[in-house]
Parts: sequence; C-alpha cells; structure tokens
Amino acid sequence: MKFDPRLLNDCVVIGKFTLCHVLLMRDANYPWCVLVPDREDMIEIFDLSDEDQTQLNLESNTLLEYLKNEFHADKMNVAALGNVVSQLHIHHIVRYKTDIAWPAPVWGAHPAKKYSDEELASRISRLVKGFANLNLGFQASDR
Repeated sequence: MKFDPRLLNDCVVIGKFTLCHVLLMRDANYPWCVLVPDREDMIEIFDLSDEDQTQLNLESNTLLEYLKNEFHADKMNVAALGNVVSQLHIHHIVRYKTDIAWPAPVWGAHPAKKYSDEELASRISRLVKGFANLNLGFQASDR
C-alpha cells in the first residue's frame, strides 16, 4: 500500500483492520485516528466497491464507538475531507467540551502538540490492545 507522503508525515501507521490501515495523528491535543482503505487510487468513499463501502462503514463505526468509550469523549468528529490529501482517508477525532478547539473544528485551530516518545508509545500500545478486541481482523504494524 502506498500512502500519500503527507499522511505519513502527520501520522504513525499502527496497524490494519480487514480493509483499512489505521493511523494515529501526531497531535496529542486530541486522540485522533485516521482510516485509509487498502485500495489504490481511491479519492471518494463512493469510489469503493459496494462491499468495501460496507466494510468501511463497519470499521469506521466500530472505531468511533471504541474511541468514544475508551477516551470518554463528549463528541466524536468524523470527516473525509481530502482537500489537501486526495487519497481517501477518514478522520476519527475524540472531542471534549474542554479541548482547546471546542466547539470549532480542529483544523487550523491550534498547532499540533507533539507527543513525547513515551506518550506516543503509550497511546499506540493502548490502541493496539483495544483494537485487537474489536473483531475487525486487526493486525498491528511492525513500525
């Protein structure tokens, strides 16, 4: 799978569900995962086959529910914008009424807060353990 280099600059690949690669955004301001379907040359969700759209919906909704429960979110934001990176990718962002951007969108609100090495390792470990129990065929990345 070939990722847009901007995705790899902004995210860490942490594993793969049945259809989608799971990335963690390098912004410690919010727990923030990105799903990238393992299909070449996809730009819009409707570019996927019907079967893949169904699988994407399952993976996205399961991820949203997991993140909301795991991080006690006030609200979940999900978006497939693609204005800058056209490769199909879907953002899943945990939001709190107390986060620095609330209630506005996160994009451009504040600079990304870098994870320390320990924070990043801890966040990835927590997600990998949780994703393994989601019944989505999760396989952790070798990193």
